[in-house]
Amino acid sequence: MLDGVENDRIRHVGLRERVTSADEAAALIEDGMTVGMSGFTRAGEAKAVPMALAARARQHPLKITLMTGASLGNDLDKTLAEAHVLARRIPFQSDPALRKAINRGEVMFIDQHLSETVEMLRTRQLPRVDVAVVEAVAITENGGIVPTTSVGNSASFAILAEKVIVEINLSQPAELEGLHDIYIPTYRPNRMPIPVVTPESRVGLPFIPIPPEKIAAIVVTEKLDSSATILDPDADTRAIAGHLTEFLLHEVRAGRLDHTLQPLQAGIGTIANAVLHGFIDTPFHDLKMYSEVLQDSTFDLFDAGKMRFASGSSITLSAQKYQQVLPRLVEYKPRLILRPQEISNHPEVVRRLGLICINTALEFDIYGNVNSTHVGGTQMMNGIGGSGDFARNAYLSVFVTKSVAKHGAVSSVVPMVSHVDHTEHDVDILVTEVGLADLRGLAPRERAATIIANCVHPDYRPMLRDYYDRACQRGGHTPHVLEEALSWHVRLAETGRMI
Repeated sequence: MLDGVENDRIRHVGLRERVTSADEAAALIEDGMTVGMSGFTRAGEAKAVPMALAARARQHPLKITLMTGASLGNDLDKTLAEAHVLARRIPFQSDPALRKAINRGEVMFIDQHLSETVEMLRTRQLPRVDVAVVEAVAITENGGIVPTTSVGNSASFAILAEKVIVEINLSQPAELEGLHDIYIPTYRPNRMPIPVVTPESRVGLPFIPIPPEKIAAIVVTEKLDSSATILDPDADTRAIAGHLTEFLLHEVRAGRLDHTLQPLQAGIGTIANAVLHGFIDTPFHDLKMYSEVLQDSTFDLFDAGKMRFASGSSITLSAQKYQQVLPRLVEYKPRLILRPQEISNHPEVVRRLGLICINTALEFDIYGNVNSTHVGGTQMMNGIGGSGDFARNAYLSVFVTKSVAKHGAVSSVVPMVSHVDHTEHDVDILVTEVGLADLRGLAPRERAATIIANCVHPDYRPMLRDYYDRACQRGGHTPHVLEEALSWHVRLAETGRMI
């Protein structure tokens, strides 16, 4: 028997009889299936059914292909990996235990641009989703699924799946309803333009529309989202923010921007969050955001009167910021939209809106090629995420990183990156705490000179200058000393230091 709160959350009367336990719902998932689960960067993931599935697999082994929007919270990827449930994982993850399984070759990880996964599902280039597991704040009178703190790929998973399991999370505030804008592109070859023309554009529905009969089970939960680990800005991240601010002010003085800038996009993590936070102490105002993840800095900018509107695919906050934001959700709600990630990251929309895109690099080389994913060229970290969707189509494509890592043992600027995620053609601006390199309109030799002069840590600058000078003696449009191009990475592997 459901209580009044649960009835308010499951408003389709006929579906109330499908409320069941997590174990019974997880039993719908069979060995060899492809499962689509909600969740985008530790927000809005299904929480009970995956844990029940892992518990079952420990007793009765099974393997699935798991598709999500991005990374999962509540240690779900860790639990599923350690229970050996995962045969394949698509398209992004950030869990250390899963990362180790991927790098051992135990889990086949398909690293994709986040805008592409459901496009490939829709055109049957990937196996169809057998079961979708979606966290919701409510089910409407007509059976529509109202997501919680993320949309990610949940809408298309639910639409394309044979069966849908819904987790109704009572800990998520009912005020989330109305925040979402669910728009699914029409099918090729006669696809219509996506009608998002400003970050504020509402073009879809506030729920995921599926036939109620597809909902095979409903599980009631009360577990909170995992909080993000966001470090306070330090001297280096403040310096990065300062260099970028000065550059943007130069663009204003040159008449290419005004003080409202273009809509902003920022990748996840401490550095990108700190850079956005740095906009608080600038002359910029009435800012808008069209991004994937709305982090602490988004709400800091709202509270400082700097941000006017923000569109994303998830809300991922630190524990302290969750406690501040969720009770004030009604206040923020008129200035927020959560969309499917194929819309938040869609190249058509990114190019139309003219975004200033700020993403994080693991390393970049003297010509501006960026590695976002692989340590030493082989060890996967998290995945490319949405950075490629935004970088190639941005008004300004900016990559930020500290100039060194591991207490100076590793230079983030190298002769040649060990893995390329973003080619020099997709990178406009590079920023470290040392300085900023504006690469627009520069040929490769000019780019190298600019990067070495402005972005490299002083301990490594003479080494890079020497490498580049000797490369130029050999000639070429993009000069290299090929037998030494990856020698820094080899030295790091052998000695633990690049220098």
